[in-house]
Amino acid sequence: MRIAVAGSIATDHLMSFEGRFAEQIIPDQIQQLSLSFLIDELDVRRGGVAANICFGMGGFGLAPVLVGAAGADFEDYRAWLDRHGVDTSAVYISELRHTARFICTTDRDQNQIASFYAGAMAEARNIELQAVAERVGGLDLVLIGADDPLAMVRHSEECRTRGIPFAADPSQQLARMEGPEVRTLIEGATFLFGNEYEKALAEQKTGWSDADVLSRVGTRVTTLGAKGARIDREGEPALHVPAASVDNLVDPTGMGDAFRAGFLAAHSWGLSLERAAQVGNATAVHCLEADGPQEYTMTGASLLERVEKSYGAAAAAEVRPFV
Repeated sequence: MRIAVAGSIATDHLMSFEGRFAEQIIPDQIQQLSLSFLIDELDVRRGGVAANICFGMGGFGLAPVLVGAAGADFEDYRAWLDRHGVDTSAVYISELRHTARFICTTDRDQNQIASFYAGAMAEARNIELQAVAERVGGLDLVLIGADDPLAMVRHSEECRTRGIPFAADPSQQLARMEGPEVRTLIEGATFLFGNEYEKALAEQKTGWSDADVLSRVGTRVTTLGAKGARIDREGEPALHVPAASVDNLVDPTGMGDAFRAGFLAAHSWGLSLERAAQVGNATAVHCLEADGPQEYTMTGASLLERVEKSYGAAAAAEVRPFV
């Protein structure tokens, strides 16, 4: 199964604050908020949702196609992704802008405050998926992740026009997108990914109820943090998949991207939606236990061990032939 992942490519600047954000906020002064946090650690990591998802999928041997825009400073990052099984030939290189930057501070309760500089990402709207598909011999699925909003809408429109199955995953960009854009992105998606907050925000912006959304997409996958994930399909009971067991919580950045990598890998193997969510959760936990979204190491043995520990021997037996 040939999968392309369209979305942001970025460098992450990840910082740790040993205090709690909530203790620094004075409720009756929120209108004049001005805060500065003394940071104890800084890590510069490779990131961006599309690159993170592709990194995870590359670990499964899937050779995902990365679709996004970056600056001339991308070459070292490209070499890293190439070494980890990612096809970077579809990355559009801007002549004017740097690769995007994600700057995030995490407090001791794992709450996060972040900023994002789009940079070259704004030029992703210049990418045509058909040209990508022709070069790689066709696409079976395109995940449309957080990116330049116009690029996201154009990619979904092109997928519908050309009959390419796609997954809609607007995540952080929901805050920037208007209702008509969100409706265009979602309509006809094979999968719709989001967390609980994004689920509610998508419904608010589109004016669609949960039932309305389910009538327009094939499968809705909602990540629930420590509670796991929920899978909804029109006319079927909701399926809740508990989170995988955690040994050592380190950094939540990139967990959602790792979940998507594992979910799509299992889907490409032809496994059930429940197994796909279990593999997604187990992959996410590997990321959670590492310091950075592309710093985790996962082997077939470590994945199977986590799946069996979390979901039982039968689940691991179904996954084993593919890892």
